[in-house]
Amino acid sequence: MSKELMQENIAKAQKEIEKKKDIVKKGRMRQHYHFMAQTGWLNDPNGLIYYKGKYHFFFQYNPYYGFWDYMHWGHAVSEDMVHWEYLPLALAPSERYDDHMRGGCFSGSAIEHEGKLFLMFTGTTHNGKGYEQTQCIAYSEDGVHFEKYEGNPVLTAPEGVAKDQFRDPKVWKHEGTYYMVCGGSRDGRAQALLYQSEDMLHWSFFNVMAESRGEWGHMWECTDFYPLGDKYVLMFSPMGSGEHTSVYLVGDFDYETGRFYSHISGEIDWGFDYYAPQSFLAPDGRRIIVGWANEWEWMPLWKDWGPTYREGWCGFFNIPREVRMTEDGSLQFLPVAELNAIRMNPKQEAYFCVTEEEKELTAGDGVCFEMKFKVDLEQTDADRMELILRCGEGKKTVCLFDFKRAELCVDRNESDGWSRGVSRSVMYLKGKKELDVHILSDQSSLEIFTDRYQNNHSNNIFAADVQNQMKIRAYGGKAIIREYEAWGLKECFS
Repeated sequence: MSKELMQENIAKAQKEIEKKKDIVKKGRMRQHYHFMAQTGWLNDPNGLIYYKGKYHFFFQYNPYYGFWDYMHWGHAVSEDMVHWEYLPLALAPSERYDDHMRGGCFSGSAIEHEGKLFLMFTGTTHNGKGYEQTQCIAYSEDGVHFEKYEGNPVLTAPEGVAKDQFRDPKVWKHEGTYYMVCGGSRDGRAQALLYQSEDMLHWSFFNVMAESRGEWGHMWECTDFYPLGDKYVLMFSPMGSGEHTSVYLVGDFDYETGRFYSHISGEIDWGFDYYAPQSFLAPDGRRIIVGWANEWEWMPLWKDWGPTYREGWCGFFNIPREVRMTEDGSLQFLPVAELNAIRMNPKQEAYFCVTEEEKELTAGDGVCFEMKFKVDLEQTDADRMELILRCGEGKKTVCLFDFKRAELCVDRNESDGWSRGVSRSVMYLKGKKELDVHILSDQSSLEIFTDRYQNNHSNNIFAADVQNQMKIRAYGGKAIIREYEAWGLKECFS
């Protein structure tokens, strides 16, 4: 193994970042408070961890241009998950198991072991027998500079699992033993494969933790597993399961057998742009997840990755969300409280009535803002309510609350001349007195939370600054809005 080669490749990439970062920073579509890389392409969050007093975010990264290729691990740290300091790249392709232009250091996770920060990642290469994916280790004394383990790869695909469908290790510790779950595909069906280790370096297969019987596709990407209350949660992004992009299962887990038994399933987000969420534990005990705000070309509703490649970049993370369990065992996904610190210019309105006559709304500058309100369902008799966001000069994004059909739709077909598609979900209205709505808008995205943060839509839109108007109207009756609050949101990237 060439330790020097990885450092050379990191230095080469860092030089490219330094050369381009000031130009990329001026891009019109750059986000104001969502996490982004300095240049190039970003996809899955990796290695999310609170380590030695700071939040560490690693990420799948091609620093050279705004398309997926030749994966590195980028690295940044924060004290609040809002303001970030970029560190040198953590990993670069350099070995026989990860050095390929259409491969590299794929997704993985992080854990503290013997005072060091350990990364577990998927090495992907092609040596003439098709793509091969293996699980590998890197570690760091200072949490900044990493070295790949000389014994890599520590795991290869088990018999019957396709060598190019074995990836995305998530590692944790329980009662002195290390465990890892990763995705695999066997006989065309997805599996979550469970391994265990005493020292983080030598791993043995334990069991198939859970598997699809056809209902959840042929491959689970970015599997994640964690306790919540007295239950356990398995998350994954399924391939070959229609419009599903980020799924959770709640159930029970047996450490004696290594099997997970689920009894509740749900969707983390119904939007087009929420994928590969990874969880970690905050120092105050909150379970936080972060997802990638985009989608892959194999998805049924995919158009493309958007126009930001023209500015030398592509990709960002959705805002961090806290996972909570409700009384019935289903999950909520709330924007982290740290975001409250960047609010400014508050606006409140206790009550207003929405009719077929359009009403103007204001929130911040209409581009970068936060909005919250409640629909009084007992007083509302409208068939549907239309909330028009980021509109102006013939462009608009429409959020339609259809009370008759119990459906929520977010339509971006007229958002920007680039995006397309309508994301849809069921609204759970039975027996409810109110419907809560919470919206976070940034330069190139809208994240819409409803139904107690259980029914969420994250969609990228590439609207210009002139698309800064908001309107609301009702059809077939009136809608009553209570507790309207709105804020502008401060710039977090200087």
